[in-house]
Amino acid sequence: MENLKLNRLIMNIKHALLFTAILSVVACNTKDNNKIISENNQTEKIRAFEFATWITSDKEKSTDLYAAEFKKYKDHGIDEVLINTLTDPRELERLVPIAKAAGLNVHAWIMTMNRPGDSIALKHPEWYAVSKEGKSCYDTRPYVDYYQWLCPNREASRNHILGLIEGLAKVEGIESVHLDYIRFSDIFLPIGLLPKYNLVQDTELPEFDFCYCEVCISKFEDIHHKNPKDSPNTSIDMEWKNFRLNSVKKIVDDAYSVAKKNNKKLTAAVFPYPEMADHMVRQRWDKWNIDEVYPMIYHGFYNEEVDWIGYATKQGVGDVEAENIALNTGVYIPDFKSSEELKQAILLAKENGAKGITFYDGPTLTAAYLQTIKETKEGLK
Repeated sequence: MENLKLNRLIMNIKHALLFTAILSVVACNTKDNNKIISENNQTEKIRAFEFATWITSDKEKSTDLYAAEFKKYKDHGIDEVLINTLTDPRELERLVPIAKAAGLNVHAWIMTMNRPGDSIALKHPEWYAVSKEGKSCYDTRPYVDYYQWLCPNREASRNHILGLIEGLAKVEGIESVHLDYIRFSDIFLPIGLLPKYNLVQDTELPEFDFCYCEVCISKFEDIHHKNPKDSPNTSIDMEWKNFRLNSVKKIVDDAYSVAKKNNKKLTAAVFPYPEMADHMVRQRWDKWNIDEVYPMIYHGFYNEEVDWIGYATKQGVGDVEAENIALNTGVYIPDFKSSEELKQAILLAKENGAKGITFYDGPTLTAAYLQTIKETKEGLK
């Protein structure tokens, strides 16, 4: 009996040792596999760093001229073009195959809430956003004449915008519908632009504060049982602020559904990072349903130096990392004083976690800048 117990004990020890050995092999294999996956992911990150440019189409420009322009971009390292066709799907359909033939991906860039010259919207004065002063963007435009902002809470104006987005989303061959001006009008301008308008904006000024139309007021009252006009200081009324942030979010989320229904991505040009966007234009893009964002980190607008591009990129990347939203750093070419500064901006964007960098805009890319882009991209390999 004791011999039987001893034999069983020896067998149990052998099984335990075998099981431990198997676990060790599995652990090593898992570790090796994770290392391979990690290395592959790292390779993908390197490969994924992309170069893009915003451009506005010209219907008078020939196919041959566009073919030459797109080839120039591709030859100098540009991977994508974000094209503003003034929301014309037919113009987009003309340009997509030309760009694709040159090896470029195409995004359909649309001015979303700001709809200057929109012939349909202009037939409906009630669609337009109203300032705290009670003046409508239909006939009283803040800052510049092309600021013609629609109300995000009126069903008819919302449906109009979503219809335009769907028209672009249906175009074959595009990567995404790219939302621009997806916000309210600027409650605060970038500090570097204030002298141009002879303005001081130390507080929220009523002529630049939107939207106080009857529909927005009514919808807010239904939720919070008070009228924001009665607030002694709307600038610190968080419920009123969040109401407007959520009004923009709702349009983005609906646009996301439209894009997905048509097997397209949804992307957007946004203010530099979410906290700044929230403060300046009622835009909180880290809370949106969206695939990628292109923050416009135009350092000259804010009287900042080139290294601010790295700071704002890192801030934005950190804010959306958990949401699985990719970030492409947008830069304003006229702000750069040299090719060396442009190269610095590219490297700062990459080092701080951006998926890519996007230039505003194509026509401002001189031969010297294009060569810098090409050489910098080759240096990243």
